[in-house]
Amino acid sequence: MQGEGTSGSRGEQIQAAEREAARRRLLAQAEAERVPVEDVTRVVPDRRWRRDRQG
Repeated sequence: MQGEGTSGSRGEQIQAAEREAARRRLLAQAEAERVPVEDVTRVVPDRRWRRDRQG
């Protein structure tokens, strides 16, 4: 009875696969756009910050 129940849940299986694919795409995009903390802390050098405060 392997075929039993699979026809009714086929749409659910397709939706689950599509959700998983979308989740993987979002994670890949987020990882590609991620900025390491080291880069963030080096964006504005210390001396520039001091110069802006004095002015």
